[in-house]
Amino acid sequence: MLDGLVWFFSNIGQAFVNAGYAITHPGMWLSWIGGLETTEDKQALMRFVYYGGSVEFFFVVFTLFLIVTAVGIARPNFMWGCVRVLEGLANSVGRFFAWAGLLMVLQQIMIVFMQRVFAVAEISLINGVGWLTYDVSWWAEELKLYNAMIVCMCATYTFVQGGHVRVDLVYSAISHRAKRVIDMFGSLFFMMPVAVLTWMYGWFFMWRHLMTPKVSASDKIEILMKKARILKWNVETIGFSPNGFNAYFLFKVLLICFAGMVFLQSIAFFYRSYLEFKEGAGSAGKYLDRDTLGEGEEAYEGTH
Repeated sequence: MLDGLVWFFSNIGQAFVNAGYAITHPGMWLSWIGGLETTEDKQALMRFVYYGGSVEFFFVVFTLFLIVTAVGIARPNFMWGCVRVLEGLANSVGRFFAWAGLLMVLQQIMIVFMQRVFAVAEISLINGVGWLTYDVSWWAEELKLYNAMIVCMCATYTFVQGGHVRVDLVYSAISHRAKRVIDMFGSLFFMMPVAVLTWMYGWFFMWRHLMTPKVSASDKIEILMKKARILKWNVETIGFSPNGFNAYFLFKVLLICFAGMVFLQSIAFFYRSYLEFKEGAGSAGKYLDRDTLGEGEEAYEGTH
């Protein structure tokens, strides 16, 4: 028990050192953005991969969360500002990617029309542009990407809007403050841990499909530095059919985006629940930006 506490608090203290070093030495982990021209660039990418899913990175984020929370407790207006920014991010991203649903429908109509009426084998968005010309099966399989965008990028938006299905056995019958306690507990012990686990496993899963040699969550930094000598991009371009969609690595990227968005929303939900608990029932829904169908359309708004 004592060893665990020492490890925990030592990592929090070390987080300040790690964050400071990363900020003051960006080239050590970002020089690969300009290309993998030198061994140093390759090593920088390996550091980026390693620390992106590491315990060190977790404690940097966790320590930042503790600091922001402490400031927010002392200054509620600052915490409300954090809530508005994070919920605004979820709403903005969700409203943007929700248009993928319309694109999915229009593309499906185009596929059926071009295939059944004109019996074409390929569809080109711009005539003569090769990278916009693909087999019909490619466009059909690419519809999955739109669906993944909606699921991953609109999940937190739907949460802010109150659109997720909820099984309510006792929640509606308890007091305002009891509800906020449940919400705080859920955000800390359910949303955050699941988001962290999804990120840490999904992070290396994504990079294994973007470069070679393969990386693993169990690899030590020393091993990755040795692998950096033969590092090169190897973006996954294999589809389920010969002429089918060949950019499935984008699904791995979306998984990471989903985990990051859920983690940020768990923070916003915890802060909102704390503030509504502290300020009372009158603060419920304060600054909450929810979409509406307009006056007289309440019956069609579901849980909104």
